[in-house]
Amino acid sequence: MFIGRERELESLNALYNSGKFEFVVLYGRRRVGKTELIKRFIEGKNAVYFTGVESNARQNLENLSGSIIEYFSGFSKEAGISFSSFQEALETAFRLAEKDRLILAVDEYPYVARAYKSFASTLQMIIDRYKDRSKLMLILCGSSMSYMEDHVLAYKAPLYGRKTAQIKLLPFSFEETCRYLKNYSPLEKALAYGIMGGTPQYLMQMDDKRSIEENIKNTYLNPISSIYEEPTNLLKQEVREPAIYSAVITAIASGASRMSEISGKIGEDTNKCSTYIKSLLTLGIVRKEIPYGEKSSKKTIYSIDDNMFRFWYRFVPENTSLIARGAADIVYKRIEPQLSDYMGKVFEEICKQYLWKQLLDGRSPVEFNSLGRWWGNDPVRKCQAEIDIMGREDKDTALFAECKWTNEKTDLSVLETLMGRGELFSYKKKYYFLFSKSGFTKGCAEKAKELGNVSLVTYGDIVKKSINVIK
Repeated sequence: MFIGRERELESLNALYNSGKFEFVVLYGRRRVGKTELIKRFIEGKNAVYFTGVESNARQNLENLSGSIIEYFSGFSKEAGISFSSFQEALETAFRLAEKDRLILAVDEYPYVARAYKSFASTLQMIIDRYKDRSKLMLILCGSSMSYMEDHVLAYKAPLYGRKTAQIKLLPFSFEETCRYLKNYSPLEKALAYGIMGGTPQYLMQMDDKRSIEENIKNTYLNPISSIYEEPTNLLKQEVREPAIYSAVITAIASGASRMSEISGKIGEDTNKCSTYIKSLLTLGIVRKEIPYGEKSSKKTIYSIDDNMFRFWYRFVPENTSLIARGAADIVYKRIEPQLSDYMGKVFEEICKQYLWKQLLDGRSPVEFNSLGRWWGNDPVRKCQAEIDIMGREDKDTALFAECKWTNEKTDLSVLETLMGRGELFSYKKKYYFLFSKSGFTKGCAEKAKELGNVSLVTYGDIVKKSINVIK
């Protein structure tokens, strides 16, 4: 089932309808749905689709030749007909598009470029020769994030300056995730998003006709499931030293958030550790944060950004012996009491997405440029303070938000604490948002109404207004 990706499809179709040469770089981490996006886009269009393989240059040339020859001659790929070189194959594609629009989609491009080192230079030469007279729409797609950024998009790359568009495909938003999980209640949708995140391939492992408990047992707590080995397998595909990268993620999952803490836990110096973290940032597995509005790198902290990795590293490694013995019931009993605490950070992300949607729909009181978390010293109360979400429009206007994922109603003290932290900043216009899983007490609601600059938003409000999925 294909869901979401409306904006990406709209962009690709706009490029297709330009009628001139277009070169699109499409990249994103594995399992995020790049191939499905390409296949949906080329439906009903004249297109040559070719997937690179982790083999030698000859095999990739034969496969590319077969795809192009099958398009213009009708001979099947199995006929064994092949061009003599990549240059001849690519030139043929460009010439085929001199009169009529044609798409050439090269999936898993890094495999081809690694097998034939001159592929990028050859392609550069052909683009420069034919771009003004060919109507080809070229799509290069790759899952190796570092390779695509360093060897296709970087300034020193042979293809630099030739692309006409680039799309970095990200995991689904919470809204898009909910469209896939149609049979779940709003609460189950949030839990599923927190457990698997928005990566399509991971979501496909969820059965929304089964309970959250059953799904956790069938995936994370099942030694034969694909999810059980997924973090290890993905790291093996993406990095050279997967064991050390796994150690870095384990350190962060266990509470080490600063570079010095992480390097201490894994036994590596900070310079080497920073290299590992940089790669994890590129892969979208780890997130880097500094207090909102500040620039000091001394306060930089790191956390796990991908929900599947976050859930796995929090609950699986410490229970591997039990899982291997089929004791999924025992392990789940350990996990269940911790789910509410685990969902706190997930709820913050859902609330951020809600605020962005409010802004884009013209319903936000603050036209912020970014959102982030703030933490620092409260000199009045002489303690450390934290604000879950903060965003500012200019030097005079800002918003502050607190997110509570608990079974109790959020009371007035939470609002008073948030407003007290807001007083640490000198903005003239301040707007406050309280987000709550379970609603608000009467006293909190009355005070918010009296103040006029406070918005109280329940999780149910988010589902109805932002996600537009009512179950």
